[in-house]
Amino acid sequence: MNDFIQACIDANEEIAKAFEKGFDTSWYEKTEVGAGGDVSSRLDLFAEEVFFKHLSSFGEIESEESGIMGEGEIKIIIDPIDGSSNALSLFPYYGTSVARVNEEGILDAAVVCNLANGDLFIKSENEAVLQGKLFSNNFHARHTSSASEIGLFEKAYAHPLLVAALDKAGLKFRAPGAIALSLAYAHTVEYVLFVGMFRIYDFAAGLALCEGLEVIVEQDYVIVSKDKSVLEKIEAIVSALEDE
Repeated sequence: MNDFIQACIDANEEIAKAFEKGFDTSWYEKTEVGAGGDVSSRLDLFAEEVFFKHLSSFGEIESEESGIMGEGEIKIIIDPIDGSSNALSLFPYYGTSVARVNEEGILDAAVVCNLANGDLFIKSENEAVLQGKLFSNNFHARHTSSASEIGLFEKAYAHPLLVAALDKAGLKFRAPGAIALSLAYAHTVEYVLFVGMFRIYDFAAGLALCEGLEVIVEQDYVIVSKDKSVLEKIEAIVSALEDE
């Protein structure tokens, strides 16, 4: 485990330990619109502070909350809390997302953590994605499923016509509300679909974990699947609705 990956793990473990004590009432307070365009909560800012403490020595940090922080040739892109609305509602599907881009502009490391259950996904340059748990030094090849029955459709609530079209096509889905986590689980579900504005904070780390899968990235939608025919079927549905 290299120093950067270990620092990411250490940050996640510090945040997870804080969560074990219960959510501080101050974390629910809303502050101002962050760099990513959403209103930041004190929870987001708490997690951002922890990541800055652990990662600032490695390079410049670009956070969804505060934008550019620190300096350095290496860029570290973070979403301090992926699915913060879930977290503040105590719905167990929320985590963190970290991606590192080296001096040549190549994304060479990514860490996504599900703080709700401790699932941890790591990707280092030229190495396969590994999966493990927080507070454990045991990592293994990521889990996969050859009999996936559902996909994950992020921001489904904003696209009722697409929801109806997927249902008509027999493409079941859930809409859990944390895109980096959903991409981290892309090997175990039938597909992952996101329709909306592409923001680097949401996708940098998650897409790095999707190696070996079929991936389409457009300005206003992202589709990932193990099955090329499923990918093409969904793309045709999305394109048809855009043309109407």
